[in-house]
Amino acid sequence: MRNKFDFREILQNNAVTIMFIVLCIICLICSGQTVPYVMYELFGRLSRNAFIVLALIIPIIAGMGINFAITIGAMAAQIAALWVIEWGITGLGGFLVAMVMTMPIAAFFGMLIGKLMNKMKGQEMIGGLILGYFANGLYQLLFLFIFGNLIPLNAPGLVIKGSTGVANTIDLSTERGFKYALDGLLRVPFGTALYIVCGAIAVITVIMVLMKKLDTKKAGIRIGICVAAVVLYQIPAVAALFSMVTVPLVTFLVVGLLCLFNNALMKTRIGQQFRAVGQNRTVANASGINVDRVRVIAIMISTVLAGWGQLIFVQNMGSFQTYGAHEQVGLYAGAAILVGGASIKKATNGQALLGCILFHLLFIVAPSAGKNLFGDAAIGEYFRVFISYGVIALALVMYAWSGSRKKKKTEES
Repeated sequence: MRNKFDFREILQNNAVTIMFIVLCIICLICSGQTVPYVMYELFGRLSRNAFIVLALIIPIIAGMGINFAITIGAMAAQIAALWVIEWGITGLGGFLVAMVMTMPIAAFFGMLIGKLMNKMKGQEMIGGLILGYFANGLYQLLFLFIFGNLIPLNAPGLVIKGSTGVANTIDLSTERGFKYALDGLLRVPFGTALYIVCGAIAVITVIMVLMKKLDTKKAGIRIGICVAAVVLYQIPAVAALFSMVTVPLVTFLVVGLLCLFNNALMKTRIGQQFRAVGQNRTVANASGINVDRVRVIAIMISTVLAGWGQLIFVQNMGSFQTYGAHEQVGLYAGAAILVGGASIKKATNGQALLGCILFHLLFIVAPSAGKNLFGDAAIGEYFRVFISYGVIALALVMYAWSGSRKKKKTEES
């Protein structure tokens, strides 16, 4: 019997993640950047990208692979953002209205995407990718010709001067925008955030133990990790690493709520149906599950969450490129979740968050490393773009190789 902690098996199953950890360490050393600065940049990227990466989990569990069609969810969010600015709803109110508007638009798009993907079972990822390109053409038509021409826009700066169509950049930092609507609610130093989070985890853990929803062993581990984190932060050298970091607590709270939503959903009837369909569509159909309906629901949820994730992204950035901000959403989020150790059949919150950390850490340090090693920062830019595509290809190749190995072993036995 194979050892539970077979080192070779661990390497094979986590090759992409291990490769990225090594790359990040090498690039960090070669970049010459200080760790406090890297941590400052990393937390900024996590706050605006983590939500949209987590939006990929449900379709993966449902056996539909990486939902590259989340690009269409991002388009829905930008349509909603445009109208919020046109109506002059500012701050948190504007952000919430944009979220409410995004939900029906993205859900409708998600329903259409899901129905189309049911016609191309087994080819969902390439189908989602092509759908994104097709939808982008319609999006360009909407923003270049219909808005500002057939549908007048009166807000200053929204229309291209001397022409029709929406301006190339939509600024959310004006008096009509909602820049930092979420991030600006409660920003605290890293140490304060650490104490708040660890304290909250400890209190919730104790409550769960008293309600007999968590055994004492797991509770002890959780509380032990929290205590260790707080004690470790008391070391001046460790605290100095996070000296530049300020944490948008509300934004990370929203990310945490999405993690809880994903976990809670998997315990419901529809969540069990997601798993059943993802494991074997034929068996799920024989069990009385409406497979096509379940797959459509999975894509609808993912598309809505992606739209909300895009709103979190643009409010953090303070502006967005009208015709290009959504284009790389699917590829970057897909690459990030694969970097964390997820496959096209299995994904968890932890893998999504780890992948987001590693992927964006490499994005931070690669340009400086390229400049120091080759004398040209563009080398680092090309490298990270190559990585974003390469990691998807590598993950798919490794998945196919792993599947062939399992099939061969089954035939031999």
